[in-house]
Amino acid sequence: MPTIRELVLAALHARLQPLAALTLRDEVLPERIPAAGLIILRDGQPGEPEVTLSPLRYHYQHRAELEVVVQAGTGRANIFDDLIAAIGAALEADRTLGGLCDWVEAEALVSVDLPVEGAAALKAAVITVVLYYSTTGPLA
Repeated sequence: MPTIRELVLAALHARLQPLAALTLRDEVLPERIPAAGLIILRDGQPGEPEVTLSPLRYHYQHRAELEVVVQAGTGRANIFDDLIAAIGAALEADRTLGGLCDWVEAEALVSVDLPVEGAAALKAAVITVVLYYSTTGPLA
């Protein structure tokens, strides 16, 4: 039986699947970036939980990361912006991931343009997604 942590991360990954960009989980950056872009979900860290007693509950602010990459010769900024907006809309459409989380919140991103020798440049960013959820134990 999967842990709450795994269920939450799987739900986040599933939430991003309908987007035009290829969405992977904990994969290495492929040699070719799809025209619509690429999103790689990194599991991140659950951090130290706040603990409440009676009933015993562990409250996490899990920080997962989305690596977002777009490669295009022209229109790269627009493709990137459209992808970021689509990620935001997907997260806002269900802030509880089907009731698995108390709340899902993306933090502001910082993007970077990366030149690639002999190919179109990359535009990339890391978006931290904070997943608020509770469990009955640290390994549950």
